[in-house]
Amino acid sequence: MGPLQGLRVVELAGIGPGPMCCMLLADLGADVVRVDRLEPSGLGVEIDKRFEINGRGRRSVAIDTRKAAGRDAVLALVERADVLIEGFRPGVAEKMGLGPADCRQRNPRLVYGRMTGFGQQGPLAQAAGHDLNYIALTGVLHAIGPGSKPAPPLNLVGDYGGGALYLAFGVMAALFERQHSGRGQVVDAAMVDGAASLASIFYGLKAAGRWDAGARQANLLDGGTPFYDVYETADGRYVSIAALEPKFFATLAAAIGLDESFVERQYDRARWPEMREAIAARVRGHTRDEWSARLEGTDACFAPVLNFDEASSHPHARARAAFVEVAGVTQPAAAPRFDRTPAAVPRPAVAVGAHTDEVLAEAGFDAAAIAALRSEGVVR
Repeated sequence: MGPLQGLRVVELAGIGPGPMCCMLLADLGADVVRVDRLEPSGLGVEIDKRFEINGRGRRSVAIDTRKAAGRDAVLALVERADVLIEGFRPGVAEKMGLGPADCRQRNPRLVYGRMTGFGQQGPLAQAAGHDLNYIALTGVLHAIGPGSKPAPPLNLVGDYGGGALYLAFGVMAALFERQHSGRGQVVDAAMVDGAASLASIFYGLKAAGRWDAGARQANLLDGGTPFYDVYETADGRYVSIAALEPKFFATLAAAIGLDESFVERQYDRARWPEMREAIAARVRGHTRDEWSARLEGTDACFAPVLNFDEASSHPHARARAAFVEVAGVTQPAAAPRFDRTPAAVPRPAVAVGAHTDEVLAEAGFDAAAIAALRSEGVVR
C-alpha cells in the first residue's frame, strides 16, 4: 500500500536523517532494505526494536561490507534498486567500493542519495558535527531562543527538517527526472543547505529591513510580539497565541477580555510591553484546559502546549488518526495522506539480519551461495 509501492531502496545503515528519510519512503510503500553491520554499533547492544521508530517499515540484511564478498553482495542488491541512501562522511562509501561510480557501473538508473552535515565539498566537508553545529552555521540557531542566548530546537531543524526531508525531496526529484533521461544521478543533501533553505523567508525579511538579525525575541515570529508567544496559565502549564492578523487578534481580545485600545494599535511597538503584561495577566487567570475549552476551534489562533504524552490523545489527533500503535508503541502515523493510495500501518523495526536470506535470494543468490557467505562470516 502507499504511493511508493514498487520503489526499491537500499539503505546503508547509519544514524539521524538518513534513517528518517528511509522511514518516510517506507511509510509510503517503498521496499526499503537496510544493510546493517553484522554486530550492533554504538553502545554495543541492540535496543528493543519496538522503540526504534525511525527504523520501522524496513527489511534488514546483515553484511560485512569490509569483505569483498560482502561488497559484491551489496552491489547485487544495487542492481535491482531504484535508490541508494548513505550517510557517511565524504569519501567513505568510495573506500568501501560502494560509491556512486561503483554503483553506476552496475545500475546506471540508480538514484544515489548522500546525506551529510556540511556537504560533499567545501572546507568543512570532512569535519565531524551534529545538528546543532549545522544550524549554527546557517544563522538559524542564532535566531531561536530567549534574549540571553540561542536555544537548541531539538534536532528537528538540521537532522530532520533540513536533512531527511530535503534528501527525500531530492530523491523524488531525481526519480522524476529519470523518467525523461533514463539515468540516475547523485543527490548531495547537506544539512547546512537544507536548514538555510528552511530559513529563506527570514533572509527575505532581513533584506527588506523587517527582521533584526542581531536580536532574539525582537521580531514577528520569534516571540518578539505579544500576540505571537507562549503564556503560562494558572496551573503552571502553557498556551500558545499566534493572532498575527488584526481580525484574529480582535477575536482573541474579545475572548480574553483585552482592552479594545490594544486591538486598535496592535502593531504599535510602543504598546507591546503593556499589551504583553495584559495578555499574561488574563491568561494566568485560568488553567490551560479552561482556556482550551473556551478558545480551541475559534479564530483566536490558540492552541494548548501539549507534551508528547498528551499530543497523541488530543481529540483532533484522534479524529485524524494522527498516531498509531505499532507493537504496543504509540507513534506518529505516516504523513502526508493520500486519497487513492493510502499508506498502511507501519511495521516495527526488525532485528539485524532478519531478512538476509530472503533478500539475497531475491538478488539471485541460491541457497548454497548464501550458506557459503554465512560460513565465511560475510553475512548474518
